[in-house]
Amino acid sequence: MHYISTEYLSILIYIFFSIILSIVILLLSYVITIQNTDNEKVSAYECGFSPFDDARNKFDVKFYLVAILFIIFDLEVSFLFPWVAVLTKINTFGYWSMFWFLIILTIGFIYEWMKGALEWN
Repeated sequence: MHYISTEYLSILIYIFFSIILSIVILLLSYVITIQNTDNEKVSAYECGFSPFDDARNKFDVKFYLVAILFIIFDLEVSFLFPWVAVLTKINTFGYWSMFWFLIILTIGFIYEWMKGALEWN
């Protein structure tokens, strides 16, 4: 039982400091900055156009494409954290399978870049 509690102690300390740091940063942003609100700041914003206009207006799909590509690559990169945590404990198959995953991820990113999906015009 003592081993389990000391094993999770570092995680609990990390969570505690993360919460404290988040609260301090949030409070400092309200204390240090001047809070001037106007109609533009409090209005709803989505994709660069007013959401209260006619629904049949044309809009640029580029915003959604960049958002979806960000989510895809962000989720794929999140697979790196468990792999790095056990990197010294896995066998060569685990290492090379993740290596090939990173190669495929890099090829996909280069393809996306070459097609111009990341350019915002």
